[in-house]
Amino acid sequence: MGTIAVHEFISLDGMYDDPSFTFAYGFDPKMGETLGAITGAATAILLGRNTFEMFAPAWSTRTVEDDPGAPFFNDTMKYVVGAQEPAAEWANSTRIGAYDPEVIRKLKADTDGIIYISGSGQLVRALLRDGLVDNLHLFVYPIALGTGERFWNEDTTKLALVSTDVYDNGVVHLNYGPVA
Repeated sequence: MGTIAVHEFISLDGMYDDPSFTFAYGFDPKMGETLGAITGAATAILLGRNTFEMFAPAWSTRTVEDDPGAPFFNDTMKYVVGAQEPAAEWANSTRIGAYDPEVIRKLKADTDGIIYISGSGQLVRALLRDGLVDNLHLFVYPIALGTGERFWNEDTTKLALVSTDVYDNGVVHLNYGPVA
């Protein structure tokens, strides 16, 4: 049975929709090690349609020379959640339809290893609500943006802290799991 591991870049005030705010902080190599550990154990990728449509053109033409993460994103099986067919094509991708927690439970049951999610806030909020996220990796940047789409909505979400990392660029990695 697989597990779902989510990775999000967010600001102190919970904004996540436009990751350009992260650029000023650079990318600490230790962050890459953390993300590499998550993706290295992943055997599938699950994305919301909007995130898929943003990732497909950005990753599909990258090679390992461009970015060491390119083989993972291009070669790993990708499952897309969305009521509409994605407007982009990407190798090793299949649409699983509108969000249905039972479909996600079956995907977890049929998958060995980690099912990795990046971004996909609407999908992740639904997965959290339905108790389907096994690890939530928040990379919190030391900035309050004040505007943008908030990762957290009005639903109460209780989590248990699993581990933390602090990087030289001021970013804090908070790894949460479900409350026992």
